[in-house]
Amino acid sequence: MTRTQETFAPPVMEARRWLEDVTCPPDRPLLNVSQAAPVEPPPEALRAAMAEALGDPATHLYGPVLGLPALRETLARHWATAYGSDTRAENVAITAGCNMAFAATLSAITGEGDEVLLPTPWYFNHKMACDMAGVRAVPLPTGPDLLPSRDAAEALITPQTRAFALVSPNNPGGVEYPPETLRALFDLARARGLRLILDETYRDFDSRVGPAHDLAADPEASGTLIQLYSFSKAYRLTGHRTGALIAEPGLLAEVEKFLDTVAICAPQLGQRAALWGLDNLGQWLAGERDEILARRAAIEAEMPRLAARGWRLMGVGAYFAYLEHPFALSSAELAPRLVREAGILLLPGTMFRPADDSRGAREMRVAFANIDARGIATLFDRLEGLPLPLATDAHAT
Repeated sequence: MTRTQETFAPPVMEARRWLEDVTCPPDRPLLNVSQAAPVEPPPEALRAAMAEALGDPATHLYGPVLGLPALRETLARHWATAYGSDTRAENVAITAGCNMAFAATLSAITGEGDEVLLPTPWYFNHKMACDMAGVRAVPLPTGPDLLPSRDAAEALITPQTRAFALVSPNNPGGVEYPPETLRALFDLARARGLRLILDETYRDFDSRVGPAHDLAADPEASGTLIQLYSFSKAYRLTGHRTGALIAEPGLLAEVEKFLDTVAICAPQLGQRAALWGLDNLGQWLAGERDEILARRAAIEAEMPRLAARGWRLMGVGAYFAYLEHPFALSSAELAPRLVREAGILLLPGTMFRPADDSRGAREMRVAFANIDARGIATLFDRLEGLPLPLATDAHAT
């Protein structure tokens, strides 16, 4: 059996199959909260800039493997300002989406049989990438706050460990990792000669003011810290596959081998759109952040009525709310039923944990990037009214 055959099917695609042969009545349209991807197109000004870029013959050619120089330079400048770091263009690689940035990182830092620690609940594509790279994804348990600890990570380190892979703001849990949590794991990684991979896809929607951490500004970050980023969420460029990897030049020389083999270069149109966005859409992006924070507040405001029925909000932030449900059946059974019986498409916690971790059966992820406060209220109306038998061990973990 191949590594790909041993890897589970893409969860979002599996969930979409639940929609087959299901017709939602007009008075109860489908609420799709399964995927963290904006469905609205980029703002009109950006689309106009992209249309203009299509007239440039260079847009249709191969570009530099590590990305357009102007985009690398501009992102480096923004990164340095945001984190108080000395990030330069030579530290930046542009990839065909952030998932490719993660896969390229694995290729550059791991070998057959190596291990990477992934906090659970984990981002399933990180687990899939490890599986297909021949890397063992080691579950790193988190506490009730969905945060990993240094002690828990240290207990799992073996001679095969190469990295910890974190996502903050988190997917699927939504939680924003406190600076002290990131610092503790960074210091541990550095002390043990490991890498700290920090996926910051949702950094533009962090509720905190100022830098989320000081790791990039640490003069000893080189050789330890690897940061990943996506332009998809910031500028609604999901279909144009534009991400980034920020690390020391020596690592990027290895990353370049992977990128040249898999994609040659990230799509030129997406790169030009990302560059225009960095230069021109700061105020627009601030408004997008405000809207996402308003939706987060709506989730928190609606939660007491579900809590009264035994639900628990485990984490919320950026695009996600992570919930513990009170019902007797597993979330793996509940999620497909919600499509048919409540017109809700969401993902069960079983998709974010190892098969032998029973906690996933009580958990569900809501991706709220595409429903506004009114849609959130409707979602909670439907969840509140579910006539299902309750578990006797509600809130057990």
